[in-house]
Amino acid sequence: MKKRVFLIVLDSFGIGAAPDAHEFGDAGANTLGSLIKTGELRVPHLEELGLGLIEGVNGLKKASAPRASFGRMAEKSRGKDTTVGHWELAGLISHAPLPTYPDGFPSEVTDAFEKATGRGILCNATYSGTDVIRDFGEEHLRTGKLIVYTSADSVFQVAAHEDTVPKELLYEYCLAARKILTGKHAVGRVIARPFEGSVGAFVRSAYRRDFSLEPSGKTVLDAIKDGGLDVISVGKIADIFAGHGITEAIPSHSNEEGMHMTSRLAKRDFSGLAFVNLVDFDSKYGHRQDAVGYARAISDFDAWLGGFVEELKEDDMLIITADHGCDPSDDSTDHTREYVPLIIYGKSDSPKSLGTLDGFYNVAKIVSSALDVPFSLQK
Repeated sequence: MKKRVFLIVLDSFGIGAAPDAHEFGDAGANTLGSLIKTGELRVPHLEELGLGLIEGVNGLKKASAPRASFGRMAEKSRGKDTTVGHWELAGLISHAPLPTYPDGFPSEVTDAFEKATGRGILCNATYSGTDVIRDFGEEHLRTGKLIVYTSADSVFQVAAHEDTVPKELLYEYCLAARKILTGKHAVGRVIARPFEGSVGAFVRSAYRRDFSLEPSGKTVLDAIKDGGLDVISVGKIADIFAGHGITEAIPSHSNEEGMHMTSRLAKRDFSGLAFVNLVDFDSKYGHRQDAVGYARAISDFDAWLGGFVEELKEDDMLIITADHGCDPSDDSTDHTREYVPLIIYGKSDSPKSLGTLDGFYNVAKIVSSALDVPFSLQK
């Protein structure tokens, strides 16, 4: 039995196309493979833990005596986005895909949103987040209309300049959208995308916020909380689960901040789960097709990881995984349907190969067993 489990999600760190990747338009996707090809990836600590020994991973050092158990997982849920990926990690499988809007949102949604906010909208199409503020930012400043857009994922995104729409007001608008987007239009996330800067030099600010669909069933987070233990969220985890099963939420606005907060947690005396999401890999590098930046960011994580592992106690467990892929070298800026790594480390544990596991939900089983918390998988 463990006292503390640190579950770290490297957002979008896929390690090769899943068996059904072709059904999602992702045949041949390999986020890790693209990073290796840059020549910029330096991950000695992940290699020591066994990353290079995982089936299908080539181009990394294969540790002769790995320090952790290692394997890969294929997703059971019908999706490749943040919401369903994290939900399944927590033991909730989504058998039906969440709605997507490749042609923009229908008038029944946009009309209701305009009425609720008292503002018109711009764009209403599938768009890159950086491109959309470049192309519509000036008109937004001139008219006060909100920039509404989506992606291949089940998201309703609202961008607004902080000088025109203060971020707290933008959050209120997104809460209004969340109330509208129910039933057949129940998208996984409504995302507030504040930005700043001047015309020709707009940049996203650090105050993104996600308003997620409430989980459709109980997760291992609920079980841990109901068992009287701590469930501490770092980053956007609390948003992804709409607060369900969370006892403490620690916000972070970058990988660096998230890693710093996690190191601080390692020095705290708590019992239960610390659930961490490091989002920059996805938002700053995967979606922006920046393989070099992604490789360097993973290398930065690895450098931090070396010190973090040494801070862990005998009755701690560390789990490193991902929620989907986002191959920065393919022909799309969208997420990719990939295997994700599963690395499990404990100072007193015996490392072993876990092979290929069918379902991200195996993480929920591992966590509930480690903390000795009863949990029935939501199939």
